[in-house]
Amino acid sequence: MNNLNLNGKNILITGGTGSLGKALTAHIFKYHSNIQKLVILSRDEQKQFQMAQEFPEKLFPQIRYFLGDVRDQERLVRAFQGIDIVIHAAAMKHVHLAEYNPDECIKTNIGGAQNVIHAALQTSVSNVVALSTDKACAPINLYGATKLTSDKLFVAANNIKGANPIKFSVVRYGNVMGSNGSVIPFFLNKRKEGKLPITDASMTRFNISLQGGVDMVMHAIEYAWGGEIFIPKIPSYKITDIAKAIAPHCEIEIIGIRPGEKIHEEMITSSDSFNTYDLGKYFTILPSLPNFNLNDFIFTFNAQKVPEGFNYDSGSNLEWETVDSLRNLIKEHVDANFN
Repeated sequence: MNNLNLNGKNILITGGTGSLGKALTAHIFKYHSNIQKLVILSRDEQKQFQMAQEFPEKLFPQIRYFLGDVRDQERLVRAFQGIDIVIHAAAMKHVHLAEYNPDECIKTNIGGAQNVIHAALQTSVSNVVALSTDKACAPINLYGATKLTSDKLFVAANNIKGANPIKFSVVRYGNVMGSNGSVIPFFLNKRKEGKLPITDASMTRFNISLQGGVDMVMHAIEYAWGGEIFIPKIPSYKITDIAKAIAPHCEIEIIGIRPGEKIHEEMITSSDSFNTYDLGKYFTILPSLPNFNLNDFIFTFNAQKVPEGFNYDSGSNLEWETVDSLRNLIKEHVDANFN
């Protein structure tokens, strides 16, 4: 992980004031303090102000805060000047809000992806890593559909780059433990009321820590050839086990599935299996027609083709968190004072 050499590189994170953006920032300054510049691009001035308290320019002289929206291609072109690596984390991600505000979701998640691609192609950017979601796999909600479209755009961008050596790749993973708007902070807040609302008792989700998400991005920066969708091998949890871990004495209220929600999340469908390879720590879905030599890729990474019909979903996963392991993870990754 720490073999990656970012010496003298200029890095930009879209949506950089979010949970993963801040975790990436902390990681980069801890392990790659010899970077030239780190630009945090986001549209929320209040979040930028707050992040500047955590990472002040006085202590982190390479950091820059850049107000801008991924919907504004002209602003992105300006922001990408002199940038080597773009990590695209900006998105509208709340499922139920996307269902009721579809135009806004499409403008940010699809239009924003197109703008990032075109701005990167117009500047000196050499590597773009876009963040995806398990909801982009066989989507049933608008958020997932927009992120699937975004994934397709970034994969296809490798076909329109011409002689430009730029690489576009995608990292796709499940629920990030403790991220803004996720279930664990929600339950931690709700337990004081003595009742936890659960949509469906049989619901399962994939689980990854913020650091796990950061590690995936760093892996893609270091190893992507262009066009891969990287997927981690991570455990699942039952939503009822999260409730037991956080508030074993609380009453459970079943409220029914919200618009666009799934019982189980999927990250690789059986249809994807024809282009999916096992890389050891990660899976990768390759383009149907990669713009590199497939045999060279297989040899370089000792990539093993998954069986035809293979799928990877949170309900049939072989690795599971328990109530006790979830409690330990919450204490480690979300709230050190949790008990």
